[in-house]
Amino acid sequence: MSYTATVTSKSMVTIPSKIRRKYNIKEGMKVKFVESETGVLMIPIPKLEDLRGIDSRHAPLLIKAIKELELEHREEAKR
Repeated sequence: MSYTATVTSKSMVTIPSKIRRKYNIKEGMKVKFVESETGVLMIPIPKLEDLRGIDSRHAPLLIKAIKELELEHREEAKR
């Protein structure tokens, strides 16, 4: 799907509402522009507060990995 926007005299572009909603782009958010061979990509950068709890479904796996790393470090420290 594609959308068209017009660049203003001040080099500003309005992001279409469907795109803003789909990617949860809110007022005050930053976006990163990345050049590629085919064009320019715009990547929304979420605020740190918006990422809170994003890993909750992976919590058991993360806890297991942390415990394994701690055990590894303890064993290395004994040597």
